[in-house]
Amino acid sequence: MTTPSTVLITGCSSGIGRATALRLNRAGHTVYATARRPETLDGLKAAGIRTLRLDVTDEESMRAAVGAVEAEHGSLDVLVNSAGYALSGVVEGAGPEEVRRQFETNVFGLVRLTQLVLPGMRAAGSGTVINISSIFGRYAVPGSGYYNATKHAVEALSDALRLETAAFGVRVVLVEPGPVRTTEFGTTYVANLGAAGPDYEQFNRETADYFDAIYTGSRRTLAGTFAIHSDDVAKRVEKIVRSARPRARYPVGLLARSTLALRRVAPDVVFDNLFVRRLFPVPRRPRPRTQGDHR
Repeated sequence: MTTPSTVLITGCSSGIGRATALRLNRAGHTVYATARRPETLDGLKAAGIRTLRLDVTDEESMRAAVGAVEAEHGSLDVLVNSAGYALSGVVEGAGPEEVRRQFETNVFGLVRLTQLVLPGMRAAGSGTVINISSIFGRYAVPGSGYYNATKHAVEALSDALRLETAAFGVRVVLVEPGPVRTTEFGTTYVANLGAAGPDYEQFNRETADYFDAIYTGSRRTLAGTFAIHSDDVAKRVEKIVRSARPRARYPVGLLARSTLALRRVAPDVVFDNLFVRRLFPVPRRPRPRTQGDHR
């Protein structure tokens, strides 16, 4: 095993963040698991994992968490940016505050926390920043435009940061999971589907049913068949932490690897028609009502 690292992980109340905290703790690393609500971390604390309150939309809590780790260890070895959620629904339907909140959590919080840990990593001449992105950081689908946009932003920022920090011994790595079977993320995604007028009612119903099937396994779908679990992503993060020379990005799962390979070679019209429109719900123009049709 490599020398144990000091690791700070965001979004540990459930899903990928929680699985990563447990796996890295078992591997002998010093793990600081964080979440907006510390009471959601009681199970991790019982497993011997250090826990801290950290809200990625709150500057004071981010500074306090980083300060607490650095006061004890001098600098942070690994930052895993896992906190995030998905704002679902068509682009036309979201209000400005909803969109700002989505970017505050998924992008701006990630950036600010990374800024706070980089001085210590640079001074130490080493460090790893692991950003949990998504296959949707490489393409977008109907009903997830804003969430997809945040993951595209994380990809671009990570690419720039990787080049900016390499000379200081800091590595920046993207993890790009395919669909992850996690009830809490899926429940939030479906619940976030807002009304956007009658033209999108059927699309919203189909989208809610489709993603509920993926995340909960309520019925069989192609994406659900190849859905991965949170620990599959955590296992990849553990390998990155151990690696002396990690790659820039790691798709996780067969669906992620295959669809991203297709995205690289297929023109947009081919990718849209042969993949997106076949695999995901898309809005359709409502059938015009005829006279006497009261449905």
